[in-house]
Amino acid sequence: MAERRPEAGPGPGGRDDDPLGEKRHLAREEFAAVASCEASVARRYLAENSWEVQRALNAYFERPAEEGAAQRRAEPAPGACVDLTNEETTDSISSKPSTSENPQQEDGSMFSLITWNIDGLDLNNLQERAQAVCSYLALYSPDVVFLQEVIPPYYSYLKKRASSYEIITGHEEGYFTAIMLKKSRVKFKSQEIILFPNTKMMRNLLCVHASVLGNELCLMTSHLESTRGHTKERMNQLKMVLKKIQAAPEYASVIFAGDTNLRDQEVTKCGGLPSNILDIWEFLGKPKHCQYTWDTQMNSNLGIPAICKHRFDRIFFRAAAEGSHIIPQSLDLLGLEKLDCGRFPSDHWGLLCNLDIIL
Repeated sequence: MAERRPEAGPGPGGRDDDPLGEKRHLAREEFAAVASCEASVARRYLAENSWEVQRALNAYFERPAEEGAAQRRAEPAPGACVDLTNEETTDSISSKPSTSENPQQEDGSMFSLITWNIDGLDLNNLQERAQAVCSYLALYSPDVVFLQEVIPPYYSYLKKRASSYEIITGHEEGYFTAIMLKKSRVKFKSQEIILFPNTKMMRNLLCVHASVLGNELCLMTSHLESTRGHTKERMNQLKMVLKKIQAAPEYASVIFAGDTNLRDQEVTKCGGLPSNILDIWEFLGKPKHCQYTWDTQMNSNLGIPAICKHRFDRIFFRAAAEGSHIIPQSLDLLGLEKLDCGRFPSDHWGLLCNLDIIL
């Protein structure tokens, strides 16, 4: 999840002089960041739940759907954005071979993936935005898809529209991550969920063991703790991710892709990436065209007047010690075009990555 608005520090005589007020202010910010709601909504749920953030979030996500729709940043028509499964699905993503019009050919030597924070917590125009995401999946036919900020209605919609993919989720309630495997290309073997013990935002690390063309894969995704106020926890989560990558079997290639919410200086403070783990964007020469995946100057979904540009969404890669080689080849942004509703598919751009499999 990206930061919803710039943070302002307390002035003289402000919250710094009122520990309880400061604690509640941080709780409101944390709740609003997770739930993507207005401060007044956060305040109400926190007050009704003794200012316990986790308890308040549980109450918020378990409320009736029609109530939730009314309390979001916008007020969509009842039923128009929450229930995504009412539409016809004759244009479902199929597993048939790609045609000449498809930019991603079914090439045995090429492996492709998409990672995208789809901002399912924003119910405004959600159906049209979800349709757009599925259209990108149909267009590029990636072998693996890593998603963040999936909500149950969006998950149901994906199962209906993307029947050629096996979908593994990091949770079933609230909001969560998911990894989608193209059934015709990628064989699912097992899954594992690593809990982040100190998260305040229901975050974890989803790991899926699979194979493609006989190559063993360890696929990982996560949505690391959001906002500048949670830098320490986010860095601790990064350390857990890197440790898990390092612990993966040597015979497997490891790909982590997700919304890290990281700033470069945070990675540096963690000691940087281990020598055998690549940041694919850096490996490809830091291409400018896909540097920023969260850009409030170009993406107006959140309506933030300040210009904020961050490379929140990242892909890490650790090669297998022996056997076939997988080599990153290209990286591009997705979701750059506004939809008919006047908004983008998400407040994040998606990342499309192509890799070569050298047999």
